[in-house]
Amino acid sequence: MRLYGILLIGLLLMGVAVKGQELGARWSESRAQQWYDSHDWFAGTNFNPSTAINQLEMWQAESFDLETIERELKWSADLGFNLHRVFLHNLVWQQNSGEYLERIDKFLEMADKYDIKIMFVLFDDVWDPLPVLGKQPDPFPHRHNSGWVQAPGREYLEDASKDPLLEAYVKGVLTRFKNDNRVVIWDLYNEPGNPNANSYGAISTNKTELSQKEKNKHALRLVSKTFKWARDIGPSQPITMGIWRGSVEDWNDISAWDTPEKLSELDRAIIINSDVITFHVYANTLMGVKRRVNKLKAYNRPIICTEYMARTNNNLFEDVMPYFKEENIGAINWGFVSGKTNTIYPWESWEKTFTKEPDIWFHDILRKDGTPFSEAEVKLIRSLTK
Repeated sequence: MRLYGILLIGLLLMGVAVKGQELGARWSESRAQQWYDSHDWFAGTNFNPSTAINQLEMWQAESFDLETIERELKWSADLGFNLHRVFLHNLVWQQNSGEYLERIDKFLEMADKYDIKIMFVLFDDVWDPLPVLGKQPDPFPHRHNSGWVQAPGREYLEDASKDPLLEAYVKGVLTRFKNDNRVVIWDLYNEPGNPNANSYGAISTNKTELSQKEKNKHALRLVSKTFKWARDIGPSQPITMGIWRGSVEDWNDISAWDTPEKLSELDRAIIINSDVITFHVYANTLMGVKRRVNKLKAYNRPIICTEYMARTNNNLFEDVMPYFKEENIGAINWGFVSGKTNTIYPWESWEKTFTKEPDIWFHDILRKDGTPFSEAEVKLIRSLTK
């Protein structure tokens, strides 16, 4: 009887171990597809309130603007959007994790009020590599994303001894919301390895940005660890990272996108560890968009585009969004309400001088009073989302 009890306990423990391994594994293709099919077609924007220049200003206690957030979420719902991609930041977590989680919860309550699901982004390798808590700078006039900050930023990215702080952040946020149906998917890391070549990467006098080689090396470490930390928690929602470039030598060369063994080590880690395939596309023709989608179909998983729409780059709602709807590909454009991020101005505003609002906005849909940049675009969006 005693031996039987020992064997029974052993079998039970083995069952727990197997269950834990399954929970920590990449989702099967069928599980990912079942998840995707259980939702309406995803359409929405990358959401940042117009009163915040970056993630820190959005989430810090002294600048957390729930009134503006609610107003702009309501406008989003009026357009029929049902999913927003929203950036978090590790420094706000480290400042006071409990209060930060409560603010995130308040945000989710507001989004849920308007039937909008959320995709949270935990890390980001784009724009200012030296984030600092506290009052954020005013926008540099007429410059695209003059105050957006990276997470965790260069200090943490190149110092692996700080990884336990990042692990606590990732696991703390996922543990709190891993079974929360208001969070529909986790986007763990935005554009890992982005060298900011035309902005901070070009500020040679300050040496603020890492070289491409160094940044790829450190980003690969954090990408790999972040996937593992997320799997350790085992959220009920899928996890993903978006593929965003072709080869390091030629960002438009996507020939290897459907062949993981030909990808760089960093991009391969992104693709083969994601439950759902996500990607960015600012191609200047619809054919360029279709080429990327056709490559990604090879993975036989749901596909969501988490960044698109740049008008002066000829990447337009009128071309891309109907195609995404036809192909049942989630459509999340960059920018919603014009505000402190200045993303109505193009990327080249870092290199060229702009002195007034451009006649054709680069990103964004609505002005601060809720009126649209383009009535025709709003009509099109409503026709697709309704």
